[in-house]
Amino acid sequence: MSERIPFHQQVAIQPEVVERFGDLHPPFDRQAAVPEANRCLYCFDAPCTGACPTHIDVPRFIKKIASGNLAGSARTILDANILGASCARACPVEVLCEGACVMHRFNKQPIQIARLQRFAMDSLHESGSPLPFEPGAETGFSVALIGAGPASLACAAELRRRGVRADLYDARPLPGGLNTYGVAEYKLPLVESLREIEMLSQLGVSFHFNTMIDASKLAELERKYDVVFLGIGLGTIHRLGIAGERLAGVTDALDLIAGYKSGERTTVPPRVIVIGAGNTAIDAAIAAVRLGATDVHIVYRRGPEQMSAFTFEYEHARNEGVKFLWHVQPTRIRGGKEVEGLELIKLVSTVDGPLVPQAGSEFSLETDLVVLSIGQGTHTGFLSEAGSEGGKVQLERGRILIDRATGQTSYPKCFAGGDCTNGGREVVDAVADGRRAGIGIAAWLEGQHVQA
Repeated sequence: MSERIPFHQQVAIQPEVVERFGDLHPPFDRQAAVPEANRCLYCFDAPCTGACPTHIDVPRFIKKIASGNLAGSARTILDANILGASCARACPVEVLCEGACVMHRFNKQPIQIARLQRFAMDSLHESGSPLPFEPGAETGFSVALIGAGPASLACAAELRRRGVRADLYDARPLPGGLNTYGVAEYKLPLVESLREIEMLSQLGVSFHFNTMIDASKLAELERKYDVVFLGIGLGTIHRLGIAGERLAGVTDALDLIAGYKSGERTTVPPRVIVIGAGNTAIDAAIAAVRLGATDVHIVYRRGPEQMSAFTFEYEHARNEGVKFLWHVQPTRIRGGKEVEGLELIKLVSTVDGPLVPQAGSEFSLETDLVVLSIGQGTHTGFLSEAGSEGGKVQLERGRILIDRATGQTSYPKCFAGGDCTNGGREVVDAVADGRRAGIGIAAWLEGQHVQA
């Protein structure tokens, strides 16, 4: 039997992508990491740890860097967050751990926690050392995890550490979910996402790719496994419901990002408009600039104070040359067979507050590519279809309802976590969900065994 090719070696690194999507924050070397680690006050109450959804013991891992114990630092991180390398790159640390750093009280720069975390994790990967812990003694229990994104990966890690078999099923050819396909390359390179996931293989996690789960397949998995974990993320990006959306030259932000990360798209046309003002819209707009567009607009029906993108992401986009149009609403995408322009109308406030179209304010922007980024739909319809016990899983507006402490759904044999339960948050939130669920599943299985 031939040896499996590591995930990160299954993709061809595109030189154009490497050149255009360099690190947003360059990595530390040892000469920079140790002095930065020594700036840390190693707070006893550690607000940085409290601000991290996975509660990494930040002072502990930083102190180990200062003392030269990089293996111990990496283990501290991985004990709390198996995707510590990805989160070091992709987390909005300005509003999480670094935002909570006590250095702010002294008007000093916060400790660069993310870059220190990345330094420790990169050192582990570069050393070729194995994962610093092993799977637990086999219990005979098994769990099917649907979706191979951050929530499922974190859940699988906790299960294997407790001796529970973990089989991941995903519709795509590679694991990682949005880490692999949807996070901007300048934040988290595809190859780094895949390199990190190799640790799950070391723990004995099994992967099944190109496998779409419908109601009948779910029913089959429920019969075969002791528990099913739903880490299915969200569905496709919403449509605008206006004329012209089916023209060539209309795409969505996630497809744009996945396209250039996988090497399927290496350029974009000169004029690009992104509709929406969330963090994903920002990523798509910056990608368009780096892929060669010379005129990139973000249009949004509200104002900058209502945008869901973080302020630092907004400033980053402006520095990259992205232009913003506020209080405008698309009314039609114009073109023959391909996109030629986007028609818009200005919105104004009424006495009662809602924004309404302003009569006579219509205008048009010439464009070659329209990118939709106005939120994602849910992907839970198959749970309510006949023939599956998943129909017992309670939903609310398409989201799976869970016990937040354990991840258990209304149907005891199903657990869930990540975007399908929280509506779409950060990678680290999905990891925290998956970790809690893995611990919760193992405890529930043990309880079932005791009762039997």
